[in-house]
Parts: sequence; structure tokens; C-alpha cells
Amino acid sequence: MAVPVRGGRGGSAFGGPNGLRSSFSYRIFVSAVFSLLFLATVSVLFSSRHDSVSLSASSPRLPENTPSEKGYVHHTILALNSDPLKTRVDLIYKQANDHVTLVNAYAAYARKLKLEISRQLRMFDDLAKNFSNLPMKPNYRASLFEPEGAVDEDVLRQFEKEVKDRVKFARLMIAEAKENYDNQMKIQKLKDTIFAVHDLLIKAKKNGVIASSIAAKSIPKSLHCLAMRLVGERIAHPEKYRDEEPESEFEDPSLYHYAIASDNVIAVSVVVNSVVKNAEEPWKHVFHIVTNRMLVAAMKVWFRMRPVQGGAHVEVKAVEDFSFLNSSYVPLLRQLESAKLQKPDLPNEAENANKDISSIKSRNPGELSMLNHLRFYLPEMYPKLHKILYLDDDVVVQKDLTGLWNIDMAGKVNGAVETCFGSFHRYSQYLNFSHPLIKERFNPKACAWAYGMNLFDLDAWRREKCTEEYHYWQNLNGDQTLWKSGTLPPGLITFYSSTKSLDKSWHVLGLGYNPSISMDEINHAAVIHYSGNMKPWLDVALNQYKNLWTKYVDNDMEFVQMCNFGL
Repeated sequence: MAVPVRGGRGGSAFGGPNGLRSSFSYRIFVSAVFSLLFLATVSVLFSSRHDSVSLSASSPRLPENTPSEKGYVHHTILALNSDPLKTRVDLIYKQANDHVTLVNAYAAYARKLKLEISRQLRMFDDLAKNFSNLPMKPNYRASLFEPEGAVDEDVLRQFEKEVKDRVKFARLMIAEAKENYDNQMKIQKLKDTIFAVHDLLIKAKKNGVIASSIAAKSIPKSLHCLAMRLVGERIAHPEKYRDEEPESEFEDPSLYHYAIASDNVIAVSVVVNSVVKNAEEPWKHVFHIVTNRMLVAAMKVWFRMRPVQGGAHVEVKAVEDFSFLNSSYVPLLRQLESAKLQKPDLPNEAENANKDISSIKSRNPGELSMLNHLRFYLPEMYPKLHKILYLDDDVVVQKDLTGLWNIDMAGKVNGAVETCFGSFHRYSQYLNFSHPLIKERFNPKACAWAYGMNLFDLDAWRREKCTEEYHYWQNLNGDQTLWKSGTLPPGLITFYSSTKSLDKSWHVLGLGYNPSISMDEINHAAVIHYSGNMKPWLDVALNQYKNLWTKYVDNDMEFVQMCNFGL
């Protein structure tokens, strides 16, 4: 049986004349296409060779260059003459050399800064050596960098891969190092700034200590004016200010006696006024005021012109009126006569102000004056009294103080408010515990107390012979090896085991230096103390506390107005 076969467009596949003709035409077409492609390839090859020959022939006519440029051009032309892959070798080699230079630069910078990154330094050095040694490998040198011979493309790929790996690693290292160096430079600049600011701070402290000391211890123009006006008043009217006979109340032990030693007329008047205005029975209060010879007249004239209200009694004396206070009896006076203490050396102390700012205060003549040390002679100054309340001239009394006389002193001599908290205001801060005598007799952690408001039991004082104790230690401290000058250190020693701690509400300190005292604490205090250099009668006083003092100033007094206190 015949099976029909389906063909192309002619109706059969090789089955008839039409199929054979179609197959033959297709083969001719394919052969023609391949022939054309072959001719085109041969033409391109001959054209490339002709261009290379022409370039080679024209190369001697290139312009002159610098030696490096000439070498590079010559090397490039040789590469073109020998093999086009030489160009890639040149570019890769140049990239490697550039990174060697960059790596070496950062390594040198790291050494200059003396950073503690020796590992990174070693890595930089190793990386630079790897870059330099890479072209020197025998297989690379022979296949890529010898002028004769063809470039092996496989070797070139391997070389390029190694260079790229090293370049990548170098860039990572450089990026990290750059960030570190930038931070290091910022840190160094910050350190330099801190050191510069620290030096300025030290200088500012020194200048501040000197300035505050001058401001606190010098006499303001208004105070000088007031004293001169009062003395002038006495000279103009001597009959009005003749000395009177002492009042019997001055020696009456049943009354409330106060001792104030000061050369500041306006400050003493404020203390007396504040006590009297807050006393329930002011006529029972007696004030014993001691000043120096220059101001005793001014002090007496003030209290004659402005008598204390409520019938309180005021006695004014000069230090010189107590004849027993002489250099044969008082160790301090003997020491003041020595050459060491006659010339306080403020500039040298100021140089060390950042180490011991209190040293300037300790060298202040006021701290070494007899007026300031009268507190150690109260039993002899007032032999008929049993108790006396000692007040500094920079305090203000806000409540009736007669309750102090009712406190059971339990045989103690000194009633005072303790000032220690934590490790502050301990004996170790006031005494030299490197000295064997101090170390043997006292506890460095013992709590210090404050002068400014102190109730002294004069009978217990005489019994314990505290003045003799004070003399003993003051004689030992002639060279100031036990403590610096001042009254608190010898007071801590003299009354070491004979001090009665009082409630803190009796005496609040710090209004002359601490702006952070709460008003609630101040309002509940019986006595507020402007301890520090910012005294309330000075322009540098803390404004938030100043009105607590100025309200007791007698502004109606004509000389206060004339001297322009500016209160």
C-alpha cells in the first residue's frame, strides 16, 4: 500500500523534483554566508597588523619627555608592540605602587602620633611589603614584567586578583585608621584645651583668693567715714562724751552677758540691735564690747548717740584696758614681735593658693591680732561672771537667746554647734597630724565645731585651766608646725574634751559664702552667721541674705546717711 508523505510548499519532501530543488538552494545560501564571514575576519586581521606596523614606524618621532614619562611611554609602546595585555599590567602595577605610597604615609603618621596601635603599624608595614614583593614573585616577573615574551593571560588574571585583594584590604585599613586618627586628633585638641583651661582656672583661683581676701579684710570707705565722723563728733563735743563710772550690771552674774570683740562699729551695732529687738527682757542683757585703741572713742560715741533700746547695758573697752594682756603673759604677743610673723608673705602664699587657699587667710594680720584671740582670756577679763555668750561681729540674732543659759553644760566649758558632716570639718582638716604631738593627743576624725556663737561656762573654764592649756599649745606652735594661724585650731585643741554640742538650730553658718542655704533653715535659726568673705556690709555680699542684716542697721543715724553705706 502506498503511504503519502507530506512535504513543503511543493507538496512533498525530497519526494519530487520540487523538493530536491528547494534543498539545493538552501545549501548554497549557507555556504555563501560563511564565506563572507571568513573574508571579513581575514580583512580585520590584516588591517590590525598594518596599524601596528604603522604605529611602530612612527614611534621614534614622539616629542621628548621627562625621564619618568619617557620610560613610561617607552614601556607602554613596547607593551603595544609586544602584547595588548601589557597595558593592563602597567595599570595594575601603578595602582599597587600608589597604595604602597598611601600605606607608608599613614604608617609614618601613626609613628609620629605615637599611638598604642603597634599591631596596626605592623599591618601597614606588612601590607606595604606585600605590595612591593608581589611583582617580584618569579612567576609574575617572568610572565608579566620581562620585556621579551608574551603575557600569559591566566597569570595576569591571578596577579590582578591578588592586587585587587590587597587594594581592598588596604582601603579598609586606611578608612579605619583615618577615623582613628581623626578621633585621636580631636582627643588631643580637647586635652590641650582642658590643660589650657586648667591653667587659667588655677590663675583665676589665685587671683580670686587674693581679691576676696583684700575685699574681706580691707576697710570700706563707708566704714572709715563712719569712724571718722564719730571721732570728729567726740572732738567737737568732749563734754558730752566723758567716760562714766562703770555700771554695777557689768559684773552682775545673774544677768545675761555677751562678749563681742570687733573694730567694726556698724557690725557691732547690728549684733546688739538684733539681740535686744528679739529679747523678751532686754533690760537683763549686758554687752561687753572690746575694740582696739583707735576705734574705742568711735564705738563709745555711737552708743551714746544711739542708746540701746529696752534698757540693755553696753560696756565699751579697748584691748589695752586689760593690762595683763602683755607679751610677758600672752604667747601670741611674743610671737607677733618675732620677725617671722611681722611680715606676712601674701604673694608666695598666693602661688600655692590652689593647694591651700586657706593659707592666705592664715597669714592675714587680722587672724593674728590680739583682738581676735581675746576669746581665750574671758575668765580673766570678767572674773565675777559665771557664764558668757561670745558672739562674732558678723552674726545676726533672730530669736531670744536666754534659753542658752538654761542648757545643762554637764561640766563642759564650751557650748557650740558642730559643723562636721561626712569627712568634712574633722580635726584632720585643721591640725597637722603628721606632727607626733598632734597625732598622739587627738583623734583626726573628731568632729569640729564653729566659732561665732559660743556659750562659755567660765567656772568650768577656770576649773579645767583652759587658758593654761591654750598657752601650752600656742608656745609649741611658734613655728606654725602644729596648725596654721587662726583661732579655730587652738580652740579645737583647748576645748578638745570639754565641748558641749548644741542643737544646729541655734547657729546656722555660711551666709558669707554659701548661696544654697535654704530659707527655711535660716528662718528657724536663732543666730545666722555670715561666715566667709562675703560680709553683709560689703558690695560682694550675697544679695539673697543681705536684707536679713540690713534690717537691723540704724538708718536713721545721721552719720550712716552721710557716709553713704548704700544699704
